[in-house]
Amino acid sequence: MNRTKDIFITGFALFSMFFGAGNLILPPFLGFQAGEKWLLVTIGFVITAVIFPILGIVAHAKLQGTMYDFGKKVSPIFSTIYCFTVYGICLLLPGPRTASVTHEMAIAPFFNTSSLLTSTIYFVLVFIFVMNRSQVLDLLGKYLTPIIIVILLAIIGIAVFSAPGVVQPTHFTTPLVDGILEGYQTFDAIAAMVVGAVLIISINLKNSSPAADKQKLIFKAGLVAGFGLFIIYTGLVLIGSLHNSEFPEDVSRSALLLGLGNKTLGTAGASLLSILIALACFTTAVGIVTGTADYLKGLFNNSKTVYTITAIIGSVMGIVIGQFDVKFIIDVAIPALMFIYPITIILILLNVIPEKWASALVFRGTVITAFIFSIPDFLKILMPSEGLNAIIDTIPLGHYNLGWIFPSLLIFVLLNMYKQFNPSTAS
Repeated sequence: MNRTKDIFITGFALFSMFFGAGNLILPPFLGFQAGEKWLLVTIGFVITAVIFPILGIVAHAKLQGTMYDFGKKVSPIFSTIYCFTVYGICLLLPGPRTASVTHEMAIAPFFNTSSLLTSTIYFVLVFIFVMNRSQVLDLLGKYLTPIIIVILLAIIGIAVFSAPGVVQPTHFTTPLVDGILEGYQTFDAIAAMVVGAVLIISINLKNSSPAADKQKLIFKAGLVAGFGLFIIYTGLVLIGSLHNSEFPEDVSRSALLLGLGNKTLGTAGASLLSILIALACFTTAVGIVTGTADYLKGLFNNSKTVYTITAIIGSVMGIVIGQFDVKFIIDVAIPALMFIYPITIILILLNVIPEKWASALVFRGTVITAFIFSIPDFLKILMPSEGLNAIIDTIPLGHYNLGWIFPSLLIFVLLNMYKQFNPSTAS
């Protein structure tokens, strides 16, 4: 009984770590655009927003280390650069996005104030909390998430049974691929790298069981968390699809979620949801800035000065970028995600599979291949050209911004075959 209780408690804690408020505005809009193709879109979204993040936690359980350990088989330099890149992206994109979501969902509907004022007050408060660690955030996270889940399930249930029965055609030509790429925007695979170590440390402090038992606990807890994310994401995509005829085509992600809340729970319910999401955004922002500051502090002999400087830089970035609307931040994030997500997915997979298939040689070759073949997708967005498109079209799945998949898989297979015939190169 106690073991079952531990699994569900750990699973819920893990769910809370992934349950970023910014993620809530993505699935309904995806469903809104998908129309009758909502199921294919959901499958794609679940692959990158649920399956890979949970595999990331499983990899953490296996490694029993930090984000640095994910890439150290490639090289220590690579792993250090990767860590800096991931933390930098977190400070520049998902962190500020929490302020933008807060403004659009909890401030703009009620107050005629500027987004710059919102992001300034928001990140001043973030800085104060980062510099004065408090159990308040833990309490907020503990009680906020269950309340938000209950409200969301109510919205989903009511919305499903009150749908108008008219669904507009899909905007997508490749709904499965669009779902996969939109899942990048949750940042959840990256979050698995960042917060997974926190979960491992917490379990190790509270649980003196053998390592194998802890790995089983984390695996089963991951299934619980993954199922919760699957239910919420699927429900939100579905209702976005069922009600897509009731909103204008240019509706924003935040306005769509607010509109669905109003239609199902009334003004009061939607307002409560907005406030709770704003608070959940705040805990996410504090977690991102604190995690980054902790990482850099550890690199510089636990220097409090480095911690403070990082917190200041992170908060200033939040103020500057957080004043922009959510759509702008999501659009800006696309090139960075096209670049970092393939590498992240490969690192997760290589750390999950058995050691005999993941030697240092396989790590280096597969990660380098993913890196090289993600560059065209990155450049296509920053510097589109006919010549670049012609090159991309020659790569399998390149037209769908997934050109890294087959080359990485091919190199993985070839290097493992080479290793079988040359055992001395297994390292």
